[in-house]
Amino acid sequence: MEKRVLLGRRDFSWKSFFLQWEWMLVLIFILVNVINTYLSPYYLNGDSLRDATMTFLDKAFIVLPMVLIIILGDIDISVASIVALSSVVMADLYTRGVPMELAIFICLAVGTLCGYINGLLITKFKELSAVIVTLATMIIYRGIAYIILEDQAAGKFPEWFSYLGWGYVGPVPFIFLVFVLFAILFILLLHKTTFGRRVYAMGSNATASQFSGIKVDRIKIIVFTLAGLMAAVTALFLTSRMGSTRPNIATGYELDVIAMVVLGGISTSGGKGRMIGAILAVFLIGYLRYGLGLVNVPAQMLLIIIGLLLIAAVMIPNLKGRPYKGKKSG
Repeated sequence: MEKRVLLGRRDFSWKSFFLQWEWMLVLIFILVNVINTYLSPYYLNGDSLRDATMTFLDKAFIVLPMVLIIILGDIDISVASIVALSSVVMADLYTRGVPMELAIFICLAVGTLCGYINGLLITKFKELSAVIVTLATMIIYRGIAYIILEDQAAGKFPEWFSYLGWGYVGPVPFIFLVFVLFAILFILLLHKTTFGRRVYAMGSNATASQFSGIKVDRIKIIVFTLAGLMAAVTALFLTSRMGSTRPNIATGYELDVIAMVVLGGISTSGGKGRMIGAILAVFLIGYLRYGLGLVNVPAQMLLIIIGLLLIAAVMIPNLKGRPYKGKKSG
């Protein structure tokens, strides 16, 4: 009787390694920088490239938990409204005499609570998809922000608060260092912990995961709560950079965040993708916008370019795995 040997892992293949979507993102990123350098002589300026990160890294904080949500096979389109509500509550409390430190803590608490409510509703009302639930809460959270401030702006924060959005630690922007810290934490959470493995399992087959003993509802609540917390972190940095806030702050952020995640190779059907891909997509889209902005490329053209990149992100991995069909023999 032939003896069978079960291998615990696949043999390493250089071909498979370099055919990963993340390497394609690296090539696209290099191409974007080459094109931007050709279009504008002001692009390759170290100080400007460094400072440009401040203009797009605020929304990158939401990308990190959105990777987890989409790997689960869900989506959250309320994150921008959570940014607005957290920011508005913080500003309103400060103008009423609450110390800024306490207002910041409440801002984080509001975002976390909103994310928890999303997760709770999604797990309690399973007949409703995540997109329907978060569409409803998107409207509710933004509506509450308008009730608090109406159509007014609030600001006049203490001077030290602007350090979050514009400060440096040596030659490095403070926001960049904070993002790197959170990115490392989320990479470890997704790829090096049991929690991350369960997220992948749920994205592949939620029903099988539940029958195998995974606490599906609890993990979903945790992931959506993390999304709310990181939306509040975005609110802190965005409000600091703008110096004031309004109820319409961060409008459209949810689409930008989802675009970055999908471009990063995260499968919208769930169960596939890596955190590093989404992080690469953040910088790719960020520097693409910065470079084309230097030569006054219309925003509509930029949307078309990002749309084409998203189509490529969906099509290329599928083409790579498509089997070859030879000619039929007569």
